[in-house]
Amino acid sequence: MTIKSGYFKTSLHADLTAGQFQRRRLSDEFLDQYIGGRGFGAKLVWDHLVRHDFQIDPLGPENLLVLAPGPLTGAYVPSSGKCSFVSISPQTGVYGDSSIGGTLGVELRQAGLDLLAIEGRAPQLSVLWIDDGQTTLLPMPELAGKTSLDAEGLIKERLGTHEVKVAVVGIAGENRVRFASVNADWSRNAGRVGMGAVLGSKNLKAIVVRGTRDLPVYDLPGLVQEADKAFAYMRNHKYFKMWQREGLMMVMDYASGAGILPTHNFKDGTFPRVGQINGETMLNGYKIGDSACFACAMSCGNICLVKAGRYVGTVTEGPEYESCAMLGSNIGIDNYAAVLHCNQLCDELGMDSISTGSLVAAVIEGYENGMLSLADLDGQPISWGDDVAIVELIHKIARRQGIGDTLADGALGVIRRWPEMSKLILHVKGLEQSAYDSRAASSMALAYATSDIGAHHARAWTIAKEVEQGSNWTDEDRVKLVIYHQSLRPLFDMLGVCRLPWIELGLNEQHYARFYSAVTGKESTLDELLEKSNHVYSLTRLINNRLGLSRKDDSLPFKVHACPIQTGATAGKVIDREKFEGLLDLYYQRRGWDADGNPNAEVEESHSQCVPTA
Repeated sequence: MTIKSGYFKTSLHADLTAGQFQRRRLSDEFLDQYIGGRGFGAKLVWDHLVRHDFQIDPLGPENLLVLAPGPLTGAYVPSSGKCSFVSISPQTGVYGDSSIGGTLGVELRQAGLDLLAIEGRAPQLSVLWIDDGQTTLLPMPELAGKTSLDAEGLIKERLGTHEVKVAVVGIAGENRVRFASVNADWSRNAGRVGMGAVLGSKNLKAIVVRGTRDLPVYDLPGLVQEADKAFAYMRNHKYFKMWQREGLMMVMDYASGAGILPTHNFKDGTFPRVGQINGETMLNGYKIGDSACFACAMSCGNICLVKAGRYVGTVTEGPEYESCAMLGSNIGIDNYAAVLHCNQLCDELGMDSISTGSLVAAVIEGYENGMLSLADLDGQPISWGDDVAIVELIHKIARRQGIGDTLADGALGVIRRWPEMSKLILHVKGLEQSAYDSRAASSMALAYATSDIGAHHARAWTIAKEVEQGSNWTDEDRVKLVIYHQSLRPLFDMLGVCRLPWIELGLNEQHYARFYSAVTGKESTLDELLEKSNHVYSLTRLINNRLGLSRKDDSLPFKVHACPIQTGATAGKVIDREKFEGLLDLYYQRRGWDADGNPNAEVEESHSQCVPTA
């Protein structure tokens, strides 16, 4: 059965060097096989790499950046505001993607586009302006050095309208900080793997979109009926109101109690003063409002204001759990106002809060144990919880000043300069680890190690299930769980929806197959969609293999094997090296890859046969 609806079947290709913009017709085969989001991006990046014989500088004009919503983005579906940024990551040097919420993806679809592909470099700092069917490259050198929020305001003034959606980079993106983020809707971010640095390298300060088109849906009554069931389930869930009140901040207490909260650069999994930076503290002294992405009933965003003290006037949407953990307990800060200020800085300067918190923590521990000297720190000492010094260091990173210039190159850059720091920085493939301590659960360690983009929880978040239920688990159980998460969670990115209704409220994943069928008119089961998601996962593995990665790169940080958690519920836990290698062997077998983690030749052939354009 062919695709009947759900897509405009149109892509926009922008060559910034030539100043040329071309809309192309997408083939039904491409739409069917890759679905949308990261699926579209991975295929286009693969084809682009093949044409360039896999010789791509991630910060060069030849690197391709793809923005792609999914067929469910903007539809009447819970939390349907997602859009993927896909490219070769300047942080890792291999495949990278990052999903952004809010409304950007919806507006891109309303402009009649299923994807945007950008290559080349603008001659000066510019804005890419997509106004329905018209595309213009607008030079705006006056935006240089502006924060994300200030730049967005100036762009709207220049265009004479606020009826646009803006994806913008801050100072960090302009300075090619390798973990620079892309900001939209004030504080929604494509945070990981350095998509902001890719935009900065192309002399793009922002992508601005205005669209007015209705979205194509094959069976609107059927979609509404199915979505109503999903929304009703969510509203009636026992934790629904709690999620609206606290959002992801409710995870702080859970993680500390479970012994998986990053504390003092993952020395520990429990933070004794977690009550000073948890959801209750936020509610009692800082929260002033809620925010939500498109069509999201969970409304997990918290708008917070600092009303007194050193950081008075700080206002930000956030932090969510990852930011609070990495900018709080992981660097020893127990002052919620300081956490909020650091979160705001990361948003407005345009940097990934996870990577920022990880690198700052490594610097503190490195200085504490003598790996870094006072001279390395530009003569400015730093210690756990020293928020004044930490704030200064964040500014230095964004501006590439002093030690900040080294930190701006991420984990791999730090290790190149100070090799001993490899014992302190928790990363996989150059991406700093998310805020869950994998020493407590070998399935989570496997998930980090085998993630195509590096140590990020969004690919597979298995830790809660193993910590709570895994005392009698077999390796087969662990591998099965990781692969299922690596199939389903990336599928959400392909469809253009958020995973939180499923992972946090237990919304049955079968709904998403029925959503897809109603929108596209192509009847599909969940298993069929998961198979396509796995097909894309093998493609991103192929990309990484062709760029030089192998089994040796599916490895864990030094601390995970060598340094036991010190206190709390998981005290003494590490991941045994030999057992982990056995787990990795089994994972490759179940994936159908060889012993070095290479997919078979048939996988490459299948991806090479599909032509994106009709």
